[in-house]
Amino acid sequence: MTATAALPLSVAIIARNEEANLPRCLASVRALAAEIVVLDSGSSDATVAVAQRCGARVEVTDWPGFTAQKNRAIAACSQPWVLSLDADEALTPELTAAIRALFARGTPPLQGYFLNRRNRYLGAWLRHAWTPEWRLRLVARTQARWVGGRVHEQLTVAGPTGRLAGDLLHESYQRLDDHLHRTLDYARLGAEDLIARGQPFRAHKLLLSPLGRLVRILVLQQAWRDGWRGVLIAASSALAAFAKQAFVLEHRLRGRGPSA
Repeated sequence: MTATAALPLSVAIIARNEEANLPRCLASVRALAAEIVVLDSGSSDATVAVAQRCGARVEVTDWPGFTAQKNRAIAACSQPWVLSLDADEALTPELTAAIRALFARGTPPLQGYFLNRRNRYLGAWLRHAWTPEWRLRLVARTQARWVGGRVHEQLTVAGPTGRLAGDLLHESYQRLDDHLHRTLDYARLGAEDLIARGQPFRAHKLLLSPLGRLVRILVLQQAWRDGWRGVLIAASSALAAFAKQAFVLEHRLRGRGPSA
């Protein structure tokens, strides 16, 4: 296999209204993979056209949730290995070289590989908050499956895993309002998962969970060293923990009627 030959690898991406991010993402993997699959869930912008122009095979679907959609994306792939990406992520040259070196030795010896995601937040790369962030993304297709609830899905693999050098660059949020809106959306989805599992509301979590998040990110992860961006990330994480428990409380109060 030459240094520029496409690998026996499919890239799986789910997307909706990602015309701004997709070109960067697809350009970083176009020469690496034998196949790029984009599952679009009803974009109203030029996402489909952009993906097709960049050489991806596009399938348009409904939206069953993050976990189910990402499993659909894996199922749509044909190559023995799958690299699962979000539309706002891109491989660095170092990570691309590490993946090529892995396949240059033949079939990779493990069933999955974690990649370190490096996050850009409100215009700057983070050094402490959300760092390091190892994500399982390169997997043997037949051994892999996404698991989880309505949000915070995880890719799993049956078999041993390892890590690769290089970074997966993530353009996380460009605007604070986008971050806060998504924080509340994910908190609501997380609460729906708790409610569906029948987990009762516990008053102490309404106070202690946000505090624990704040301390863990701001102090233990030293997010304060990222300046005001680190403080915002820690505060938004505390908000997410508070909001999730508050949504569970709201559901409980609604069930008890107006007198509650």
